[in-house]
Amino acid sequence: MNILLWHVHGSWTTAFVQGPHTYLIPVTPDRGPDGLGRARTFDWPDSVREVTPGQLADTPVDVVVLQRPHEWRLAEEWLGGRRPGRDVPAVYLEHNAPDGSVPCTRHPAADRDDTVLVHVTHFNRLFWDCGSTRTRVIEHGIVDPGHRYTGRLARAAVVVNDPVRRGRYTGTDLLPGLSEAAPLDVFGMRTEGLAEHLGLDPERCRGRDLPQALLHTAMAERRLYLHPVRWTSLGLSLLEAMHLGMPVVALATTEAVAAVPPGTGTLSTRPEELARAARHYLNEPEAAAEDGARARRAALDRYGLKRFLSDWEHLLTEVRS
Repeated sequence: MNILLWHVHGSWTTAFVQGPHTYLIPVTPDRGPDGLGRARTFDWPDSVREVTPGQLADTPVDVVVLQRPHEWRLAEEWLGGRRPGRDVPAVYLEHNAPDGSVPCTRHPAADRDDTVLVHVTHFNRLFWDCGSTRTRVIEHGIVDPGHRYTGRLARAAVVVNDPVRRGRYTGTDLLPGLSEAAPLDVFGMRTEGLAEHLGLDPERCRGRDLPQALLHTAMAERRLYLHPVRWTSLGLSLLEAMHLGMPVVALATTEAVAAVPPGTGTLSTRPEELARAARHYLNEPEAAAEDGARARRAALDRYGLKRFLSDWEHLLTEVRS
């Protein structure tokens, strides 16, 4: 199939484009949000093709994967009047947990009969009000980075983008207390200056932005993965850490309670319990390695790439027929 989708979520798209199709990714001269084109920090296969808005009007498209509300209009304009869901089969992929009047948040694709609304977690489907729109859950899949864990550095890895702007959503306010239990390396975009913002010694909270190829190696050198997120969808960085063989210390919120089974780390809604677990792993590297190995097995079983691609293949075939 020729599948049209915008480059919105690089990590998720990296898994999706491992399938057997041709993936059409819009590109604009400014490479803005509606035309990022191919990823520059992720490894995508040659089956991912950049297409300009002008080219799309005459390009055969079998399925459109929509990810943002304005893409309904954008797709119709760029496809020369072909309407997603009417003239071209369409699915709407929702990456995020609802934000607003939770649990009464109305989804932008609610009560539509021309598309299937796909959630990435069962938690998200439960909390979004989707009305009569057909819904599915296709859980994440991860391109396995391999069992790289060494844990040689007695520090905790945190991965989050925009921790200052997103604040309480990502648990940024919890970092000062947690940094007393374990020195933190916070990876992600716009993490520079985080320690200063939080009033911390930079040695207790270092911010770094690395491309994915280097990020996985850096994460795996840290003793544990810390996930202090209060309210967001299931972070792919959490699943990547488990694939790497890292033990997990996470808030027991949203889908994390299903993703992190017993014996792979610690889940709690009490920050002091997370601090205790972090200190345990710092002081007991063998226990950290053992729990990390179990975390890897659990992640491969539930979030493996083969299952993910199979689930999507069934759905794409269904909506196209």
